Amino acid sequence: MKPSLAWALVGTQFGLLAALVLLPSGGLWGRGPVVVVLSGLLIAGGLILVALAGFGLGRSLTALPIPKNDGQLVTTGLYRWVRHPIYTGVLLAALGLMVAGASVAHLVGFLALYVVLMTKAQLEEKLLAERYQEYEAYAQRTGRFFPRWSSVT
Repeated sequence: MKPSLAWALVGTQFGLLAALVLLPSGGLWGRGPVVVVLSGLLIAGGLILVALAGFGLGRSLTALPIPKNDGQLVTTGLYRWVRHPIYTGVLLAALGLMVAGASVAHLVGFLALYVVLMTKAQLEEKLLAERYQEYEAYAQRTGRFFPRWSSVT
């Protein structure tokens, strides 16, 4: 993968997150206390997940969907359950922003972010499979963004 494509995906990801924060609120649903609490919990939970997953990667952490040359395949901690817990955390936080925003634009922004993260994950997984012989077996037993039922039991 060309670094320019990798940076474009990262830039698009952050641009969509900024849009979810900055877009004006809508009226698709009421924004009462339940919505405020739910969106706050989703945002906080997502940010905590991002931090824990980033810490779990250690020196292998990079914003780009290109594995670091000196990195290693991490399959422990949160990575035991999902292959991309950072993306999961970003999606949870973005879902919270969408719930808080209550607009069609927020819904579209969230869906666009999901497509960008799915694309990043697929490209990254191809590179990980090329670099680490054990990656394919890991991917078979571990969900991409959410745990597989078989991996939970």
